Amino acid sequence: MDFTLSEEQLMIQQAARDFAQTELLPGVIERDDAQKFPEEQIKKLGELGFLGMMVDPKYGGSGLDTLSYAIAMEELSKVDASSSVVVSVNNSLVCWGLEAFASEAQKQKYLTKLTTGEMIGAFCLSEPEAGSDATSQKTTAIDKGDHYLLNGTKNWITNGSTAGVYLVIAQTDIEKGHKGINALIVEKGTPGFEIGPKENKLGIRGSDTHSLMFNDVKVPKENRIGEDGFGFKFAMKTLSGGRIGIAAQALGIAAGAYELALKYSKERKSFGTEICNHQAIAFKLADMHTEIEAARLLVYKAALDKDNGNNYDLSSAMAKLFASKVAMDTTVEAVQIHGGNGFVKDYHVERLMRDAKITQIYEGTSEIQKIVISRSIIKQ
Repeated sequence: MDFTLSEEQLMIQQAARDFAQTELLPGVIERDDAQKFPEEQIKKLGELGFLGMMVDPKYGGSGLDTLSYAIAMEELSKVDASSSVVVSVNNSLVCWGLEAFASEAQKQKYLTKLTTGEMIGAFCLSEPEAGSDATSQKTTAIDKGDHYLLNGTKNWITNGSTAGVYLVIAQTDIEKGHKGINALIVEKGTPGFEIGPKENKLGIRGSDTHSLMFNDVKVPKENRIGEDGFGFKFAMKTLSGGRIGIAAQALGIAAGAYELALKYSKERKSFGTEICNHQAIAFKLADMHTEIEAARLLVYKAALDKDNGNNYDLSSAMAKLFASKVAMDTTVEAVQIHGGNGFVKDYHVERLMRDAKITQIYEGTSEIQKIVISRSIIKQ
């Protein structure tokens, strides 16, 4: 085993780190307060190739491996998880799903715009009664011959109002259960497609999360991804890769909080010395550093499994489960190390703590990850 990053991966890491410090950090607190979508920053990320990192260059992508993507996600998430979740959804759930399963015509029409940031994408699976239980789709796509008639509601959709293209999972044949589900490409502005109010969230407040309503929306048959009934399989395969992105986001949130806490502990003094010299603080830092490194290895392992063509359902679930827990634990400790200042927005750690919580919920809750892990190891 070789744990050394390649020269190209180190360059990507540095580029993402520089972008986070120069483009994302200025104004990040204000964007969080105002729940402002980082439109300018996302546009620049698209221009730099961060929105289609794993896509073949013939579709405008960067042609990079999953590990490079995870490395970039970590660095961006250290500073601004509201921006990094846009990168994650566009790369993992939208671009990857389209490149892997869409027709050539669909790739040419949509993928070439998504990779460059000309438009961004949204992945629409969750519903009011179908969050963790993704088989219980109430949104219907009734076959009308040359088109589907789409009706229903989707909840908690990242990029809900800013996306230009939406991948919508819907039930076509209820008698077939999950085998009767399809994945459809729906363009913004299609008649009958309405976007609900923005959610007022605990964390990732710059990310625009909305409910979506479909009222007799006509979706052309050529906008179906894969064969009839492929939708549920499409969603599950796509989410497995998406978990790597969110695991990397959680890792970045944890690492960002740790770096701030370490710096602060070397500057803040009490009882005549820097607080990092007190064992109570030093041991917190030791635990944080160790857990972050363990999470990083799990994230890298999942990314490498995907790059090497191995089954990554288990490794991605473990990476997300552990990294999200580390993110929550580390950010809480970072606030504690900052003391009263940790409760103040100017020091960033309270925002990172709020952002960390969602990594235990979206793209599969921690409880769902345990189901995936337990089923996998019992089958072995």
